Amino acid sequence: MKLLFLGDVMGRAGRTAVTERLPALRADWGLDFVVVNGENASQGIGLTPEHARALLAAGADVITLGDHAFDQKDMLSYIETEPRIIRPLNFSKVAPGRGAGVFEATRGRRVLVAQVLGQVFMKRPFDDPFSAIETVLKTHTLGGAVQAGIVDVHAEATSEKMGMGHWCDGMASLVVGTHTHVPTADAMILPKGTAYQTDAGMCGDYDSVIGMDKLEPLRRFVTGMAKGRFEPADGPATLSGVYVETEDRTGRATAVRMIRVGGRLQEARV
Repeated sequence: MKLLFLGDVMGRAGRTAVTERLPALRADWGLDFVVVNGENASQGIGLTPEHARALLAAGADVITLGDHAFDQKDMLSYIETEPRIIRPLNFSKVAPGRGAGVFEATRGRRVLVAQVLGQVFMKRPFDDPFSAIETVLKTHTLGGAVQAGIVDVHAEATSEKMGMGHWCDGMASLVVGTHTHVPTADAMILPKGTAYQTDAGMCGDYDSVIGMDKLEPLRRFVTGMAKGRFEPADGPATLSGVYVETEDRTGRATAVRMIRVGGRLQEARV
């Protein structure tokens, strides 16, 4: 199976990049399943139902969220009616929606998508992500209940993301980090067959400070004072993510590479 995961969609620039480029990528690369992290797609904070529908219409099979899952209040009710949106497994126990789901890919094949939030350096404590994901993965075995499994680790610390990759090795087809908006150059296949990348990067304007217009972040770094609100940068956006090929019989990855398409970063072709 050919899988594509796109990192955090950042504001209007990121949404435009996805809606304009993803349909052609699905066709040109023969993609079987696409996951997009959309938790910053609406003004850089959360995701509105309108923007979720646009990402799904562009070719995303599933949208994952993150710590800003419900910053846009309409998502509280919308996520209950749209099963293709996944919030973190270890979020509040009373949170609406689901932290994992099984979805149909091409030729009737089944793909598990799950997301967990990290605990290290995050603003508030969440439940243990390791035990949460282990339960889901052991219930949906690769090559049995599902033909592929994708885990989005929405976390700050690279060490925690790496730990999650090794924890899930052999139980997931892909473990990929999100949240920090900077693509890492460590795409690899772990010893038991799980593809891994510490951070998928963002779909947004890289002439920015992690997707935000540079002026206000720089002012705060230099002076320690805030003058205005953070606003998403709105220049040419790059699609950043990871591409994985898997074997249906075992669900293990056979190929993985980081993807950067358009915008200010070098274009990559599959």
